[in-house]
Amino acid sequence: MEPSIDTGNTAWMLTSTALVLLMTPGLAFFYGGLVRGKNVLNTMMMSVIAMGVVAIQWALFGYSLSFAEGSSFIGGLGFIGLQNVGAAPVEGMTIPHYAFMAFQMMFAVITPALISGAVVERMKFKAYVFFILAWAIFVYDPLCHWVWGGGWIADLGALDFAGGTVVHVSAGVSALVAALVLGRRQLVESEEGRAHNVPFVLLGAALLWFGWFGFNAGSALAADGIAALAIVTTNLAAAAAMVVWVVLDVWKGRRPSAVGAATGAVVGLVTITPAAGFVTPMGALVMGLLGAAVAFFAIERLSKLGIDDTLDVFACHGVGGIVGSILTGVFATKAVNAGGADGLLYGGGTELLVAQTISVLAAAAFAGACTAIILVVIKAMVGIRANSELEDQGLDLGDHGEAAYPDESPARLTQVSPPVAPHIADKHSATGSE
Repeated sequence: MEPSIDTGNTAWMLTSTALVLLMTPGLAFFYGGLVRGKNVLNTMMMSVIAMGVVAIQWALFGYSLSFAEGSSFIGGLGFIGLQNVGAAPVEGMTIPHYAFMAFQMMFAVITPALISGAVVERMKFKAYVFFILAWAIFVYDPLCHWVWGGGWIADLGALDFAGGTVVHVSAGVSALVAALVLGRRQLVESEEGRAHNVPFVLLGAALLWFGWFGFNAGSALAADGIAALAIVTTNLAAAAAMVVWVVLDVWKGRRPSAVGAATGAVVGLVTITPAAGFVTPMGALVMGLLGAAVAFFAIERLSKLGIDDTLDVFACHGVGGIVGSILTGVFATKAVNAGGADGLLYGGGTELLVAQTISVLAAAAFAGACTAIILVVIKAMVGIRANSELEDQGLDLGDHGEAAYPDESPARLTQVSPPVAPHIADKHSATGSE
């Protein structure tokens, strides 16, 4: 019997696609609020430009390399230029092929944009555009195929409901490598790099939280009980992580800050992503708590190492993704998703935990190595770092000829509010993420 279109499932997937797209402007506001005023437009453009560059790449060949029938390591060319993609349902699904392709496109768009938080305030915009295009082709598309397109990680039995390894581990590790390759920013004592617009940060976090319901619940690919479970687990993990982050701030002798609360919520969303449809609500609470605690202390540790991951992308996304992916091997249970597997806590033994660990290590090693190679090649071709004069002036004017606050004096744009969160205040006082 030929599969037929279910209008309810299709409506939910179209809605989820729009929700995930909204996350990229949300990321722009979240990151934009965390940087200095002279770099806010450049920072936001790094997210916005991905909505154009990566979407085109996806339609031309990215979707084919990710989901067309191919080898265990890369998809074939069966969907190149969106050939054989149409309004008919996807095999085994009840939604149009177009809807599935578009939903996956939004994941491809936001993932390289996440990396931008590690390189803002010093990377040439032209080099960044080349970087995200190359990264989408050589990192995201193969990883997507490995996990979701029938590749070797899928055959291994590892679980990734909505992007723990494909999105967050890959972007987080790549961000760390990019920060190391670019080196530290040229900061002076009077401009320590703290958040210049906290309302932007809260707006961005709110849009991310809202869009994440499409990100996770949409990954059920149907308007069903698993989608409902994913909404519940997503919200509870974010709530638990936000509360834990604020408590840890107070425990450390700091005041509870808006940026800290927003950062904690985002870390919780990251942590639950690989497990959203595989764990119980109480399991999600525990995962959000643990993910926030590990990421909180990872930020402090990386700060002491002198690594200038500007907005703590590795600690928030890389560490959050790693913790969430590993804990999926502990908290997953077939009781809530018959298509999943039982983790260690539910009598499944270590089989799933081992598969999760292998998938994390493979994704991290592959993304890190490819990122280093891509940056070395781009550096040789066009250079990757803005010169000291442009860095001092701010990349808004230097790269875009625009100013977010044209009526403000240059001196005002480097003055910032008092410390508001450990990942903004502590990291630079001695010398902001999703």
